Amino acid sequence: MSSAGSVGSGAVRDGAVRVGAIDCGTNSIRLLVAEGVPGEAGLTDVVREMRIIRLGEGVDATGRLSDGAISRCRTALTDYVATMAELGVQSVRMVATSATRDAANKDEFFGMTAEVLDAHFPGAVAKVISGQTEAELTFAGGVSDLRPEDGPFVVTDLGGGSTEIVVGELDRGEVRLLGARSLDIGCVRITERVLHSDPPTAGELAEARSVVAQALAEAGDVPVARAARWVGVAGTFTTMSALAQNLGEYDPTRIHGSVITLDRMREVCDRLVASSIAERRSLGPMHPGRADVIGGGAIVVRALCDVMVERAGLSELTVSEKDILDGIAMSVLTRLAD
Repeated sequence: MSSAGSVGSGAVRDGAVRVGAIDCGTNSIRLLVAEGVPGEAGLTDVVREMRIIRLGEGVDATGRLSDGAISRCRTALTDYVATMAELGVQSVRMVATSATRDAANKDEFFGMTAEVLDAHFPGAVAKVISGQTEAELTFAGGVSDLRPEDGPFVVTDLGGGSTEIVVGELDRGEVRLLGARSLDIGCVRITERVLHSDPPTAGELAEARSVVAQALAEAGDVPVARAARWVGVAGTFTTMSALAQNLGEYDPTRIHGSVITLDRMREVCDRLVASSIAERRSLGPMHPGRADVIGGGAIVVRALCDVMVERAGLSELTVSEKDILDGIAMSVLTRLAD
């Protein structure tokens, strides 16, 4: 969902700068313009935007980014660049994640992004980040509003093409990772690979659960058992928090920092998996572009609930509106301070 921060587009406060962060994932592209003082902790949102562009549409089957997907990304990115220029952004960082890592025509995609960014921010380029960097940025953003003493934390970012599981803690303001893994399971990837019926058949659900279980087994070396709190970030988790709270519409202020019991999360997962796309789309907090793939995400979330109970003894989930996008913005401000 798009949402604006509390600052607005007026003058930048004394000593502060405005930075731009763009996260281009498998399902969506998101923008954060934030304001902060180089060398000081903390960022204040100016603008947040999100658009469903389905960049990873068909990638799992073809190995290529489609012309339509690249065109949709160009349109959204062009608008984001104009917004950043209008708001006086001084430095930009754009990262691309799962969908672009292995695409055969990724050079075409990155040529397009360089051209669009260069219109107002010469030298700015989009880059595929490593799994380690993605883990660090995801964790830093996801726990930025939490108390260090409530850790260690396990942060889970469920995207369109991949799911990141990161365990770490905050030590005197510094992130210390204890373990991380990026898994090739995400709501778009699972939906395109397995969930072809509407609603999914029992056989499709069984196959999807098997795929998820196999992927999660690969994360057995991540020290989830050390975590004292589970934090879920990104659109699947935030939408499911809204549904768990029976919100009539998507409300970031009610979602950010919400704590949902795992029993309640399982109920929401089961409801989404059993629903048709039309039924999901009719739910007030549901973004129309997410309705056809959130069932796949719900299968992952339900399996993660079981992992958190069995391995860490946790009984609830904290949902954060802040995630890798905030980590990207924080990294830009740090770079300006150096």
